[in-house]
Amino acid sequence: MEWAQDIPTVLGRVAMILPLLLVVTLFMGRRSISELPVFDYIVFLVLGSVVGADLADPDVKHLPTVIAIIAIALLQKAVATSLISFDRFRKLITFPPTIVIQNGQFLEQNLKNIRYTVDNILSMLRQQNVFDVSLVELGIIEANGDLSIQMKSSHVPVTRKDFQLPPEKGTIAYPIIVEGTVQKQVLHNLGLTEDWLHQTLKQLGYHNISDIFFGSINETHNMHISLYSHHIAPKHPVLR
Repeated sequence: MEWAQDIPTVLGRVAMILPLLLVVTLFMGRRSISELPVFDYIVFLVLGSVVGADLADPDVKHLPTVIAIIAIALLQKAVATSLISFDRFRKLITFPPTIVIQNGQFLEQNLKNIRYTVDNILSMLRQQNVFDVSLVELGIIEANGDLSIQMKSSHVPVTRKDFQLPPEKGTIAYPIIVEGTVQKQVLHNLGLTEDWLHQTLKQLGYHNISDIFFGSINETHNMHISLYSHHIAPKHPVLR
């Protein structure tokens, strides 16, 4: 069968292309997919097409694919460097931030320019727990399409610093029990022992560590415990 003869070729290409892609990606720089500028997004689309054609069709010559991948990576690196050095070039190939809300009012023309609807913005506001646009002082669509907002001063949450209170301690929780297993190294790093853990759990009414799905402790030794679901009596009927 002809297709069986192609299997070693395809597997060999996979073994070569994937490490190459890893090196190329590291070379191009660390960037979250959601934060990709439009040019980088296009680069990854092209890379996917080139690699896909190479892996899917053994008749495609392999060496030109490798050369294309390296060339694309070098081009992306050159463009990324130019974006840092040349402001005009950066403005030419990237989307500038666009103000869409100002003093609680939608800027209709700006929305039209970037082809966003009011529903788009309202949905993005709800994702940030904002349900009233009138409370927003400034809303900006960033180059990656995300919405950044500045709430009006009267609706900005107060902090402990605003009341001149000392910083709150113990806000970092460390996992000490995961799926019924004690994390001994974490206990050691915190200067605690298993005996201390067992005694503390007994005081809290937990006599069997294997019943605990997850347990954590913060810097002030406040403990949070989550039992396996079959050890918890339901407080509310299940909705079907």
